Amino acid sequence: MRSRSQLALLASPEADLFEFTPGCHSKRWYVIRTRSRQEKKLFLDLHAQGVRSFLPLCVEVRYHGARKVRVLTPLLDGYLFLRGTREDAFTADRSERSAQLIEVTDQEKLHSELASIARVLSSGIGLTRCKPLSRGQLVEVASGPLRGVRGRIESSVRDNRLVLCVDMIGKAAVLEIDRDLLDTVT
Repeated sequence: MRSRSQLALLASPEADLFEFTPGCHSKRWYVIRTRSRQEKKLFLDLHAQGVRSFLPLCVEVRYHGARKVRVLTPLLDGYLFLRGTREDAFTADRSERSAQLIEVTDQEKLHSELASIARVLSSGIGLTRCKPLSRGQLVEVASGPLRGVRGRIESSVRDNRLVLCVDMIGKAAVLEIDRDLLDTVT
């Protein structure tokens, strides 16, 4: 059982983790593919060592017999995002909870995708897992608390689903939003 402080740490990303300085090479993003069901444990291990990372979580409802339970589960299961030095990344990779260290070539793109997910999560609006869109219209939220968040909508579907993709790992999350708040990105 996790303590309340551990759950709070897991549920809220550090705000300054997403301050991005182009050209800064000392703190970079790395993707850690984790062993099965080790995401939260690796996150807490890294935090205890002072290594900064991001693990987006969503609330899922599970049933155990007649009991209904809400649990925090990784939104992009199997992956943890580390922001730090090369030595921090190697520390995480040497962990028994890590399966693979993935170098990020397009730092700005990954940063933008993760910042959008973090912004939606910090607003309290629920995200759920979905399949990523290979095609779709790129849009940006024009107003409201999610102003500036970019994602894709499937133009053939008439619902209010905005898909936030992390293209590098082929995972995505979906958000319900009013289409009137979206502007096309050209």
